[in-house]
Amino acid sequence: MAGEVKQVGENRYRETFGRFFDDFKVGDIYEHRPGRTITETDNTWFTLLTMNTHPAHFDKVYAAGTEFGKPLVCSPFTVALMVGMSVTDISQKAIANLGWDDIRMTAPLFVGDTLYAESEVLEKRESKSRPNQGIVTVRTRGTKQDGTEVCSFVRKVLVWKRGAEMEDKVNY
Repeated sequence: MAGEVKQVGENRYRETFGRFFDDFKVGDIYEHRPGRTITETDNTWFTLLTMNTHPAHFDKVYAAGTEFGKPLVCSPFTVALMVGMSVTDISQKAIANLGWDDIRMTAPLFVGDTLYAESEVLEKRESKSRPNQGIVTVRTRGTKQDGTEVCSFVRKVLVWKRGAEMEDKVNY
């Protein structure tokens, strides 16, 4: 489970994170903390890094003329941040992300808003081709400080089963 430690020597311990396939239970909800307050720098850098040239994200004059009245946080940044927030709980012990489905942007997010995320385990099954791994499906919801949902998506992750993980192989 998240935040556990393992003894790696006499009087020596290593912090571990994440969940093995065995630890997931359908219906469990993980609240991902800490939240993240979005800055203007975050939004500007992300739009520039991804070459998103839509002025609604970085031109205050243009954005003032939209129905929102101010720049919107770039929606792929919201998704990426929610995925990142969920790693410790959902995919720290993953082999791979298998995909994202049903991505919904349900309300605008602005600079100065604080984003929180949570994930619910929808399904889990053993891998048919990889006996030491399993597939976990979660729905992740992002809300801002007032509780308004701003984004949701479904993600499938291939995760190690307990005892077969990569961490021991690389002494991590």
